[in-house]
Amino acid sequence: MKIKAIIFDMDGVLIEAKEWHYEALNKALGLFGYEISRYDHLITYDGLPTRDKLKMLTLERGLSEKLHSFINELKQQYTMDLVYAKLKPTFCHEFALSRLKANGYRLVVASNSIRNTVKVMMERSALIGYLDFFLSNQDVSKAKPDPEIYLTAIDRLKLQPEECLILEDNPNGIRAARGSGAHVMEIGSVQDVNYENIMERIEMIES
Repeated sequence: MKIKAIIFDMDGVLIEAKEWHYEALNKALGLFGYEISRYDHLITYDGLPTRDKLKMLTLERGLSEKLHSFINELKQQYTMDLVYAKLKPTFCHEFALSRLKANGYRLVVASNSIRNTVKVMMERSALIGYLDFFLSNQDVSKAKPDPEIYLTAIDRLKLQPEECLILEDNPNGIRAARGSGAHVMEIGSVQDVNYENIMERIEMIES
C-alpha cells in the first residue's frame, strides 16, 4: 500500500523546543519551590502535556492542585517569550515539506502542545503553509501516549493507518504512534527530519 500522508510530531521533530519547555516550566515551578531535574525531564516527562506533568508532581511531590492553572498559564507565557526570541525557519525542514507537498503527500502536525503554541511555532518556522491541518492536545480528550490524536488525524484525512507515516521522537509519542496502527519513523534529532531520510523510509515501507 502506498503512503499518502505524513504526520509529524512537533517538539523534537520539526522544532527543537524541548529545552524551551523545560526552562519555561521550571521557571514557573521555581516560584513555588519546585523543580524538575533534567534526568526526570528526559526519562519521565518528555512528550507529556504540561497539565499531565503537573498532575504527576501533585501525586509524587505534593504540588497543590490549586496552583495548576496558574503555573500552566505562566509556563505558556514563558514558552512564548522563548519562541519569539529564538525560533527561526530551518531550511532543511522548509525544503522537506515543500518537496513532499509537491510530490502529493498530505502533511499534518499532531502535537501534545496547546493549540496556540502549535500555531505560533508553525508560523514562526514558516511551515504552516505546507500543512493540511494541525492538531493540538486541545483537540482530543486523551493526550499522548494515548493514540487518540493520531487516530483523529488519520480519520480526518479519510485514510487507513497503513497509508500514513508518523514521525516521532520520544517514548510517549512513539507509543501513541504505534498504537494508531500507522507506520512509524523514530527521530533522534530534528536534523534527522529531512527530505532524503523521509523518502528513504517511505520507499522501505512500500517495497
